[in-house]
Amino acid sequence: QVQLQESGPGLVKSSQTLSLTCTVSGSSITTNYFYWHWIRQPPGKGLEWMGAIGYSGSTAYSPSLKSRTSISRDTSKNQFTLQLSSVTPEDTAVYYCTSLIDWGQGTQVTVSS
Repeated sequence: QVQLQESGPGLVKSSQTLSLTCTVSGSSITTNYFYWHWIRQPPGKGLEWMGAIGYSGSTAYSPSLKSRTSISRDTSKNQFTLQLSSVTPEDTAVYYCTSLIDWGQGTQVTVSS
């Protein structure tokens, strides 16, 4: 059974960098052909795909967020990390890490002005 768990601060100030970590258990993030994603849902809005890191370490980002987003991984800890820079209150959302098959429970991040 694959489990994903997000962790990180629930409150970030505007202009700072948001950093979240996803810890994966039950599967290796280097498993062939698996991609690991970050998706968010702002209040009252739909899901927004932010980016992903693949089994080989390759990354892909949403064009609208690419300039502010970085996804990296620590294979020794079986974790992958999201960094979103220059945040504004519009980045307030529930952030999910997912393989698109299995999902974390989500973590609320609020950006204060």
